[in-house]
Amino acid sequence: MGWMQSDEGMTERKKIAHVEKTVAAITPDKSAVMFKVSVHNESAMKEFVSGKNPVMKPIFDECVANIQMWELSPVKI
Repeated sequence: MGWMQSDEGMTERKKIAHVEKTVAAITPDKSAVMFKVSVHNESAMKEFVSGKNPVMKPIFDECVANIQMWELSPVKI
């Protein structure tokens, strides 16, 4: 997570999402990390989380074992 908060990581994240709206959570057994991200560039986000982003790739290869991505839509009540 340190890289994601570094200047380099923040620059890459800002290209794809509204960083200030990102919410992170860790599972109770600390085996996984989850993020709720407000994305403004979906294709770049898919590259980022799949390890195809050239800046993110070294960190991805070292740290990421599994990625799952969901699309959430607002519901009017």
